[in-house]
Amino acid sequence: MTDKNQIQGEGNYDAGRRFQKEEREFVKKGPVEQKAHEAEEALDGPEGEELERARRESGQRGAMPER
Repeated sequence: MTDKNQIQGEGNYDAGRRFQKEEREFVKKGPVEQKAHEAEEALDGPEGEELERARRESGQRGAMPER
């Protein structure tokens, strides 16, 4: 019982659309400044070294801004 509407191919397009919609709503009305401040505190706190290691291992490009 294969429904063409359920076939997602190489990605889950429905989930992708939901994510993009929620991301736009967060940027528009969410506590972006608060979350940025929380992230900065986490990087400066005891878990900072582990977070930096995870960022490097994830293959994320771009350098962290100098503080």
